[in-house]
Amino acid sequence: MQVRSRSDWPKGEVVCFKHRSRVLQGNIWSDPSDRDFHVYLPHGYSESGAALAALWDFAAFTNSGPGHLNWRNQGENLPQRLDRLIGNGEMPPVVVPMPDCYTSLGGNQYINSTSVGLYADYIVEELVPFLSTRVNVIDDRAGRGVFGKSSGGYGALVHAMKYPDVWGGIASHAGDIGFEWVYRPEFPRAAAVLSALNGDSHRFLKNFWRKKAPGSPDYSTLMTLAMAATYDPCDDLGNGLGDELKAAIQLPFDIHTCELDEVRWGQWLQHDPLHLVESHVKQLAGLKLLYIDVGSRDQYNIQYGTRSFIKRLEKLGVEHHYEEFDGTHSGMDWRLDISLPMLAKAMVSD
Repeated sequence: MQVRSRSDWPKGEVVCFKHRSRVLQGNIWSDPSDRDFHVYLPHGYSESGAALAALWDFAAFTNSGPGHLNWRNQGENLPQRLDRLIGNGEMPPVVVPMPDCYTSLGGNQYINSTSVGLYADYIVEELVPFLSTRVNVIDDRAGRGVFGKSSGGYGALVHAMKYPDVWGGIASHAGDIGFEWVYRPEFPRAAAVLSALNGDSHRFLKNFWRKKAPGSPDYSTLMTLAMAATYDPCDDLGNGLGDELKAAIQLPFDIHTCELDEVRWGQWLQHDPLHLVESHVKQLAGLKLLYIDVGSRDQYNIQYGTRSFIKRLEKLGVEHHYEEFDGTHSGMDWRLDISLPMLAKAMVSD
């Protein structure tokens, strides 16, 4: 008697391209500019057939595109999920690029920052045209979507607002919205960790990457430093050596009192989708699909900012699909069974 779900769907192929980035060269962390670029091609893919829609996969913080290829002891990795959804007819065949945007700060928000790297340019200016010259995909926003969870969901949402000529539809799962509730609660933990190091964030990062078993306070601090470098980058970093690395991260709070620096914090808030929505109504309204969901018990309080964001979309008359499900920020991959068919069908529709 079969107890596990079947896994014998017609299998697609994952191809790996080698790509050398121009915009990532010389980043201050010496993160690689030569990267593997994995792309899922569905079963039956043909270079001479009709061009396929491309759904770009933006990974969450502490993960990257290659991580979505890993074997799973329970459930499916991303290619297996795509095989099933396409194989049983729930969604049309699509190409799924899985870029590697991992950094020394543990991940990426998919925007440009002098203190992290030009990762929006990496995607939009380099990888999107690179894919179109090597894979039979629709070379137009009408056939190009993006999806992601957490930081990846944030990236998808912000890309929809900032790069409307590139993306025609998005799916954001628990994307970072409402920075007051998402990030500020982590500041006391980060302050405690950094105080023990006299506020030396560079020293923390060196220690983090050498720890055999980083704990929850370490990851909380890593996230805070990554977001500080992302949302409030230092304008003058010199050559990225010595003291310049230490200056790359400007904290929005005092490590001894945790008192908020309103100027620094204001720089963060400029990147909060709650502060971007009114000025990007046209871009959001022009999407073929604006899918957003979040768990009602999200550990990072993302449900609160998301609810506010949805209220603003409703007030502004922006068409969208919103679901709040009974769940947390963890174990959300099953939500792709809902969003991916919707996104794929939207991208192949006239």
